[in-house]
This record gives sequence, C-alpha cells and structure tokens, in this order.
Amino acid sequence: MKKFAGICMTGVLATLMTPLTMTAAPHVAPAGMMAPDHWDVPPAEFDEMTRHGFHDGVEAARSDFKDHKEPDVNRHETYRHPSVSDRDKEAFRRGFERGYRVATEHLWHRG
Repeated sequence: MKKFAGICMTGVLATLMTPLTMTAAPHVAPAGMMAPDHWDVPPAEFDEMTRHGFHDGVEAARSDFKDHKEPDVNRHETYRHPSVSDRDKEAFRRGFERGYRVATEHLWHRG
C-alpha cells in the first residue's frame, strides 16, 4: 500500500509541475521596464543600432565604475564620435546614453 501511495504522489507532483515547466520562457522586459536581474539588457523595442549603443553605454559605465571615475557620458569618445554611419549616429547615441544611465543608476546607487 505504501508503494502505491508513493507512486500516486509522484504522479500528482508531476502533474502539478507540468504547467510550470511548459510555461517557462526567457524573460523579456516590457517596454520601458527593466527586470532587476536583467538591468543590463536593452529594452525589446530598441532597434539593432540602439541596442548596440545601449550595450556600449553599459560597458562604458562599468569601466568608469571600476576605475572609480565620476559618471560622465560625455567623457567617452565612443559616445561623442561613434564609429557608425551618419544615419545611425543618433540611434547609437540614444542607446549609449540610455545604457550608460541605467548602468550608473545600478552601479553607483545600488545598496
């Protein structure tokens, strides 16, 4: 009887856990929102060039933080003179500035 009860409980647990495992999906932050664990992921609505700028902005802020520099987006040559086509410069800078801001808020103000 104990063996039968154990088998039944295993079946019940498997049945209860199935919906959780089937619905698990990679996290994508809603537009304008950053998940706490994924603060350095660009928003889903960004195009490729803006995402590229966002990533570079995050990395620039990480470098400033590591080197104990006060945050200043204008210090970065990549922000002031990005190596992208003229038509992509605005999108890149917009992403860079946003990534830099998000990173500085996270790195300097966490606590």
